[in-house]
Amino acid sequence: MTPMLVQHHPHPASAAPAAPVAPGRARDWAEIQERMLVPLYEAVYEHLEVGTGTRLLGLGCGSGLALLMAATRGAQVTGVDTDHARVDLARQRLLPDPGTPGTPGTAGTPGGTGHPRGGPRLETRLLYGGPSDAAASDDQDLPAYNLVTALQPIGCTADDADGLVPTLTAAVPLAERGSAVVLAGWGPPERCATTGVLRIACRLTERLRGRGAWRPALRDDLEDVAARAGLHPDGSGRVSCPFGYADTDSAVRGLLSTGHFDAAVEASDQETVEKEITEALHPHTRPDGTVWMPNVFRYLVARIP
Repeated sequence: MTPMLVQHHPHPASAAPAAPVAPGRARDWAEIQERMLVPLYEAVYEHLEVGTGTRLLGLGCGSGLALLMAATRGAQVTGVDTDHARVDLARQRLLPDPGTPGTPGTAGTPGGTGHPRGGPRLETRLLYGGPSDAAASDDQDLPAYNLVTALQPIGCTADDADGLVPTLTAAVPLAERGSAVVLAGWGPPERCATTGVLRIACRLTERLRGRGAWRPALRDDLEDVAARAGLHPDGSGRVSCPFGYADTDSAVRGLLSTGHFDAAVEASDQETVEKEITEALHPHTRPDGTVWMPNVFRYLVARIP
């Protein structure tokens, strides 16, 4: 796949700190940053031959791009996320009709968005929360999932792997035995140009050490999480996911939308973090003003025993 530079998104004249403006930051994620992971999503779906027989549960579904790509292949998709603003954007993507029937806290429609013409009428569901919320909403005796994905890469902050284990443990009972569970992680620091930018979060959070500080990805991060969740590894792959931006402003906004710099903003202030990120991007800024950072991500396919 040929990576694309994201479009230029003008920065608001008076930008408030990232934390209080979750809807704006969620839109930055959806419009700027999320597409950087498209090669990862495509590689996983190709590897597992996702299609009309797939019943997918997406953990941390964000603003729904990965779900939309699976639905386009004919999959029945359910997504859960604790970020309300991102889930709202996912609903706009996958359930664009405001008249779509649904229950409080959920959204679903027969047919969904992007299913093959003439194919089976499937349900798309998007929920706030985690796997337990997906289980609680299953009032239509839906079949068990046969694919669970956690495609937000881990191996970047100190506690992201620990936080994923209970989520996976809660999701396992909702899927069939033998189903695939896919985890994603950052590749080795020497193969991820964005690593140098992410280290800013560590430097600026010395006063809050242990709260989301950057750490290098470890070789067995994904296998360790799978083992702790009771899963059996069954293959892996590496994918090139370059981060490309039309200009430095878009790059700063996209990177801030990941949440990796939240602790840094708390420890210092928004202006300082933006200035530090901008300076760290200088080696990756081309003469035409675009920003380009090659990265390698890894995915692990595990099975539910």
